[in-house]
Amino acid sequence: AMDLSFSRIQCTPDLMPSDITGTMIVEEHAGEKRFRFERGPVFANIVLADEINRASPKTQSAFLEAMQEKQITAGNETYKLDAPFFVLATQNPIEMEGTFPLPEAQLDRFMMKILMDYPTVVEERAIVSRYTAASEPSVNRVIGADTLLKLQHLTREVPISEELTSHAINIVTATRKWKNLEYGSSPRASIALILTAKARALIHGRNFVSKEDIHAMAPPILRHRIILTFEAERTGVTQDQIVAEIINGVK
Repeated sequence: AMDLSFSRIQCTPDLMPSDITGTMIVEEHAGEKRFRFERGPVFANIVLADEINRASPKTQSAFLEAMQEKQITAGNETYKLDAPFFVLATQNPIEMEGTFPLPEAQLDRFMMKILMDYPTVVEERAIVSRYTAASEPSVNRVIGADTLLKLQHLTREVPISEELTSHAINIVTATRKWKNLEYGSSPRASIALILTAKARALIHGRNFVSKEDIHAMAPPILRHRIILTFEAERTGVTQDQIVAEIINGVK
């Protein structure tokens, strides 16, 4: 566990932007009325937006400033968010009723899209055993905010060659002109691909980035940033298939 503040936002169609960012309330003090900003659940180190695509597009956009600028603006005041700050989100399958597709600008703010499948039989047995036992599992703190910030800084210091930097950028820019793609990825994808490749190298105990790191991180970085053409969707082509083609086609 991490020694960080955490908040969970259950997204619903009637959720308002102020339910996320906070709202101005009127207080009376010594016979004088004045406004005070009541901070919303986005003011935490880790924010979980559960079923984010059940919220309306207007409410979804309430996350934009927080995710990009690490701040919230209410009225004429700007409030900085505590570091570290990041947003996790889950979403229902798009074919389910009562869902709103996330706008491209919102999707681009998320560094990665992780696909979750059903657990294996062994994994599900472990889950059942853990949650049906007489004693609850214990959770111990393993990292604090200061250590996490130092690790984030250390990640940026991992060296990467000019050749691999160009290779990562070429993969991203190829999405903008690749067949079967209506739209490609923005420069945020290049930044995210290189940063996550550095993080993967660090996790694997290396002080340098390899081509394997870039190729391994390309699918989660790009799959939500590319839009398929109608013909590609009709024939069952997936984003991951396109990313694999690009990796194999870019030298």
